[in-house]
Amino acid sequence: MTANPQRPPAEVRYADELARLREQDTAPRPPGWALSLAAARRFIVGDEAQGIGRKFVGDPSLIDRALVTLATSRGLMLVGEPGTAKSLLSELIAAAVSGDSTLTIQGGAATTEDQIKYSWNYALLVAEGPSTRSLVPAPMLRGMREGALVRFEEITRCPLEVQDCLLSLLSERVLAIPELPGEAGMVFAAEGFNVIATANTRDRGVNEMSAALKRRFTFETVFPIADFGTELDLVEQEATALLARSGVEAPPRRDVLEVLVTTFRELRGGSAGDRVSAVMSTAEAVSVAHAVGVRGWYLRGEAGTPADVVACLAGTAAKDNADDLARLRRYLEQHAARRGAETWQELHHARHLLPS
Repeated sequence: MTANPQRPPAEVRYADELARLREQDTAPRPPGWALSLAAARRFIVGDEAQGIGRKFVGDPSLIDRALVTLATSRGLMLVGEPGTAKSLLSELIAAAVSGDSTLTIQGGAATTEDQIKYSWNYALLVAEGPSTRSLVPAPMLRGMREGALVRFEEITRCPLEVQDCLLSLLSERVLAIPELPGEAGMVFAAEGFNVIATANTRDRGVNEMSAALKRRFTFETVFPIADFGTELDLVEQEATALLARSGVEAPPRRDVLEVLVTTFRELRGGSAGDRVSAVMSTAEAVSVAHAVGVRGWYLRGEAGTPADVVACLAGTAAKDNADDLARLRRYLEQHAARRGAETWQELHHARHLLPS
């Protein structure tokens, strides 16, 4: 591992919990799994009796269905709005099932088939010809050899022909390497191999998946957090952890976070004229809360204030959209002004910090 990594993978962050679960896990495990379904579920949703913290806020039945799917021959597709923790959930599942969440493919317009399956060390290829020494395995080949889960993030951002290279891998569970002779040219998936893909609903139409590929996945929707108190607690928990890693000694103020979370919920769920088009997810709220705390601590030596919320909010709620900026300004001038709490009045008075 890199010294002082900014964000260690889940299997490193929660190594103690995973080790404890493995020691106490007596339930039957699917072939190739590091934990049973029951233990993997406890790792994700938490278990106070075993000292296992809750890591994903959502419907526990979604976790059950996801784990059951991965224990079969079908891949798992997590879809939902941006920022609903689809990537976090796939990382936690991979860490629990395989003990390794780093076999990851990041989808995009520039993703190619060799970034998914395998490529070649061209110096060795020229010197020796095709061989196992010159072969450079990509995440899918490694996952099949090792019997591990492979994560495919934002699969619908990839061109259709790139997506469809998964068809034979998910159906026949074999990867052909025609350049290699004999048995080396066929890699059969070891027990435990499967694929977790994610796609956000705003990008699903960019490169629509083929019907053949859809049939090889079970689709599960990850919804935004419905309860205000649950979302506020999560933002406070995650922001506190991020601020501690950033060297900020002052914890976030609860009243400031209440203003921030309320603003996010109202901007993403308002009427058609007041709703901003930017992503106002819980993950974005955590990011803004982190920025607010950093701004308050490193500029003034104190916790962030409502004025810091305004200063940090424009880049999230408005981006480069002038209409969204106007909606945000109208929200601060009208909605915030009507609330009597001191923090809301501070938010209203700081509206001049928005870019003009």
